[in-house]
Amino acid sequence: MADRPFVSRLRGVLGPRVMRIAASIAAGILVCVSFPPFGWWFASFVAFGLLAWVLSHPSTTKAGGFGYAFLFGLAFYVPLLPWISGFVGAMPWLALSAMEALFPAVFGLLAVVVRKLPGWPVWFACLWVLSEWLKSTVPFGGFPWGVVGYAQDDGPLLVVAHYGGVPLVSFAVALVGFGLGAIAMEAARWWRTDHHSGRLDLPAILVPGASVALVLVIVAAGTPYVRRSGVGAGDDPTTTVAAVQGNVPRLGLDFNAQRRAVLDNHVSETLRLAEDVRAGRSPQPAVVLWPENSSDIDPIVNKDAADQIGVAVDAVDAPILVGAVVAAPGYTPEDPQATNTVIVWDGVNGPGERHDKKIVQPFGEYLPWRSFFRKLSSFADRAGYFVPGAGNGVVHAAGIPIGVTTCWEVIFDRAARESVLNGAQFLAVPTNNATFDESMSAQLISFARLRAVEHDRFVVVAGTVGISAVIGPDGQELARTGFFEPAYLDAQIRLKTSLTPATRWGPAIQGLIVIAGVAALAWAMLHNGSLADKFAHRRKKVAAAEKSKTKE
Repeated sequence: MADRPFVSRLRGVLGPRVMRIAASIAAGILVCVSFPPFGWWFASFVAFGLLAWVLSHPSTTKAGGFGYAFLFGLAFYVPLLPWISGFVGAMPWLALSAMEALFPAVFGLLAVVVRKLPGWPVWFACLWVLSEWLKSTVPFGGFPWGVVGYAQDDGPLLVVAHYGGVPLVSFAVALVGFGLGAIAMEAARWWRTDHHSGRLDLPAILVPGASVALVLVIVAAGTPYVRRSGVGAGDDPTTTVAAVQGNVPRLGLDFNAQRRAVLDNHVSETLRLAEDVRAGRSPQPAVVLWPENSSDIDPIVNKDAADQIGVAVDAVDAPILVGAVVAAPGYTPEDPQATNTVIVWDGVNGPGERHDKKIVQPFGEYLPWRSFFRKLSSFADRAGYFVPGAGNGVVHAAGIPIGVTTCWEVIFDRAARESVLNGAQFLAVPTNNATFDESMSAQLISFARLRAVEHDRFVVVAGTVGISAVIGPDGQELARTGFFEPAYLDAQIRLKTSLTPATRWGPAIQGLIVIAGVAALAWAMLHNGSLADKFAHRRKKVAAAEKSKTKE
């Protein structure tokens, strides 16, 4: 009997909100399934339409906007990131998902603030980009995984990346979703209230309709150009590049205990490639790309590892970009600092130019606040001691300037852009997915496809266990391996030098969208009267104080 008042209160709280709660959770799930392994890119538009209904509902308060969007974030990130839990347990996975859900939650709060502005779908989309910029920046350098633009690798909005990079794709996705949601809500309102009279509130559908139309115009204008780039229009020189996927003995964090076996696997697969080249079954590559961590034995100081790499280089008769773990200058047994390095190894000079990974992964490759976090979890000491490198993101092999974005780096807009601006004619993405699963690897391929269109470059992905791929500048996969198998890819690509609008002005475009979102907040605060009321109240207090002094 005592439980009945509680149940009644719970019904009173949840009853009016059940539909909005359900819509928020459904929207989060829909955004999740727009990513691989599902790849239902169109689901994001429905998701943002649902979210628009929730956040523009008259009963949704600012706190409600935060709460509904937090539920949206949980429903999105929890099923998106389970690959994290496979080897470090459920708590880090759920904690990361909850932390990432805070960014959509902040968006939800801010969206409620601006929802009364004319053209609110535009301001919603700007604020969404603002929230993604924040999540890609803080904390510990940010976590761009789950930026909604990356889910459009199979959709028509992929070509938008050519003009403004992934942030502009995210803006377009959000703008179309919120715009369609606004049109649907206005159509429903008209049917309930005005359809008998024939009256139509044109301003309420004009801005969202024009926004959707503008996105469609950009897609229609950009698609032919991006497709021509993919099929080889122009006189760009060609070369042949191979990617070797040697495989590892078994998945999991303990694959590093099998370091020599991993190196031997990549040597063996490269020897198979060399044999096929000699037999005429494969073309002679100019450059061979090995994955990240293909030699966790430091080949700079370990002669046996260096000799094995030399055997592979001599056999294939081409320089190899070797992913290696190299001791950093500050290395000590107590603080075993290392760099995650890609070394250009050729048959004449041995190790040459190198790219030391500049953006290292927190809680994986290094542990921030190690002394604190090791008290919270037994998994803390599994994190590495990697330190970030320097350089301009470009190495040269066989006379070709190659942009290198090692695994985690490909998710960050600045990494590939820096490489291309410094002369990279194609992009290499050496990666190690042996500690994760196939879904994570498929999502990383989506990131690489966006980078290809964004910078009009071929992208070659080499993974220890897969998925490895050769991607054209139109984002299409030209070749692809399976997961968890030894294989190689040997494909002809074109070396490109042109710069896209995204390469030239991508950060400025993102900055303008973010500034527009902040400006909309300021406008909304004035529009809603909160600031004006405060200033008026302050002026009255000052006037009253002055009047009191005058009387005295």
